[in-house]
Amino acid sequence: MVKEKEDSKEKFEKRREDILKQEKKMRLSSQKVKLREQKIRYVKAGLLIILLFLIIIYFLLRIAYESGDFTISLDENFSLKSGLVMYEKLEEKDDKRMLRATRADFIDNISVNWLPKDIDNQGEGSHNGDNYFAYTFYIENKGSDVVNYWYEIKINDVIKNVDKAVRVMVIRNGERTIYAKPNETTNEPEEGTTAFYSATEVLVEGRKDFKPGDIDKFTIVIFIEGDDSDCIDALIGGEIKMHMDITEEHIAQQQ
Repeated sequence: MVKEKEDSKEKFEKRREDILKQEKKMRLSSQKVKLREQKIRYVKAGLLIILLFLIIIYFLLRIAYESGDFTISLDENFSLKSGLVMYEKLEEKDDKRMLRATRADFIDNISVNWLPKDIDNQGEGSHNGDNYFAYTFYIENKGSDVVNYWYEIKINDVIKNVDKAVRVMVIRNGERTIYAKPNETTNEPEEGTTAFYSATEVLVEGRKDFKPGDIDKFTIVIFIEGDDSDCIDALIGGEIKMHMDITEEHIAQQQ
């Protein structure tokens, strides 16, 4: 009888130990599940933050590149002092401090010889054509004094080195000049062009003796020269963004 009680007690203790072990295993398993779920939540949160960051960057870049590939800004202080104004249409003369061009959605390489000979008379404001960007505007001296002004075209950004084959034609009052990046091999201007002023500036030009009542007509044309030796397949998908500033003086010239 005593032996049976002892056996029963041992069985009970063993059973209790087994139950405690199972409970411990269950607690450990539950903790592991919680830790795994916590890690998954952290990973999801991290991926969500990265995704939101990429979306923000995408929209910022989209805004930057769809807000117009070319803008012209007239220095406000200089304009107030000198009486200089600019506008897109000669008949309307809607004075503005900033002009914004319509971007050319797609530009394939062409030859300069394919451009219309009278491209500066084919429209006002944006008048893009097949594989080229074109924009015409006017600057007028509405003041009472003879003034000098500077105009600069600056490069904001370049993707895939497309600037190697880009041409920027500037036509002022019928006189045209084509600007291009110097040849990488010889460091000389490409044939029929004037070399870019610097790595970040297409041109820096001065206009002297601009008399009251004078009007300067500008046409800016941008295209990719197919005859350029640097016009290769690696440039496909490239982009370039520029803007033009009109100011009283150019700091480099002053220095």
